[in-house]
Amino acid sequence: QAQLTESGGELVQVGDSLRLSCAASGFPVINYHLGWFRQAPGKEREFVAASSRPGGHYFYADSVKGRFTMSRDNGKKMVYLQMNSLKPEDEAIYYCGASTVALSGIRQPEMYRTWGQGTQVTVSS
Repeated sequence: QAQLTESGGELVQVGDSLRLSCAASGFPVINYHLGWFRQAPGKEREFVAASSRPGGHYFYADSVKGRFTMSRDNGKKMVYLQMNSLKPEDEAIYYCGASTVALSGIRQPEMYRTWGQGTQVTVSS
């Protein structure tokens, strides 16, 4: 059974850094696009970053470009999101997802079938 488990979310201050991790199991990670999305209260789930299969190409939302860095380790079945210079608007539940759809859909949450339970990132000013 395909499963994703996020971790690393916590309460931080504005300007701090944080690294989220996502552990995958039950499926061949190397064959999947992997994405990070976030959802704030009352808002829709939005794209943050993604890595096309099997890895090496990364895509970022404009709002996080230059501050967040995504990486993946197919051998360890791990996905990471390094977040620097955190802002209040980064506060959300962060989810990792896995997808096999065409690359054109990599930024669309509805194209991901497998999701983790999410990890809360709280940014305090």
